[in-house]
Amino acid sequence: MEKKLAGKVALITGGSRSIGAAIAKRLAADGAEVAITYSASPDQANEVIRSIEAAGGNAVAIQADAADEKAVRSAVTKTVATFGGIDILVNNAGVLVFGAIEQFKTEDFDKMLAINVRGFFIATQEASKHLREGGRIINMGSVNADRNPFPGASVYALTKGAVASFTAALSRDLGPRKITVNNLQPGPTDTEMNPANGPFAQTLKSFMALGRFAHPDEIAGLVSYLAGPEAGFITGASITIDGGFAA
Repeated sequence: MEKKLAGKVALITGGSRSIGAAIAKRLAADGAEVAITYSASPDQANEVIRSIEAAGGNAVAIQADAADEKAVRSAVTKTVATFGGIDILVNNAGVLVFGAIEQFKTEDFDKMLAINVRGFFIATQEASKHLREGGRIINMGSVNADRNPFPGASVYALTKGAVASFTAALSRDLGPRKITVNNLQPGPTDTEMNPANGPFAQTLKSFMALGRFAHPDEIAGLVSYLAGPEAGFITGASITIDGGFAA
């Protein structure tokens, strides 16, 4: 049987590790040709590519800091040049800095805006010039846009709230081209940045109906659905996948 994303081209920003790597591998397994960006982890990025190629897929890694406008635009251009087009953009690259608002550093605020918001805008703007009709944009937001049961996440929540608003409005801009735009809001997920056995894990699990962290493959599975043909009528949505964190 033909794989559901056969003939499609996907670009995943921040695709060298954790959720991004899981998404890249899943979309490749579904038949897409995949490009990933990475900032400072070439070994991890190349390992993702090797894994995809070993499974019979086609993939390329592109160095591009999500805060660097020229690099992000170039990554889109290289994806199109390598694979002949683009059908799926997954805005995944992100950064998380916690801190009390009274002491929060301006440089950390600027960094989060640059990567979590401006980076999404730049990648989306550039990709929208090339996205084929019926394409997909999937933004990786966070449940923290809706719920923060602990202090210190206000600036992070600000950036993810911006992603949710951007997603909803952008769906109107791109709807005439049959391009869907959706925002995926994971809860605590077992990643390098927030491991399931980390110092805050037990506290986070206590807020969750299922009492456990998500696995990156579970997040990737929902991305796969949104990227596929069955999700063609879903757009402008913020979809939470959080094990009941916000319940």
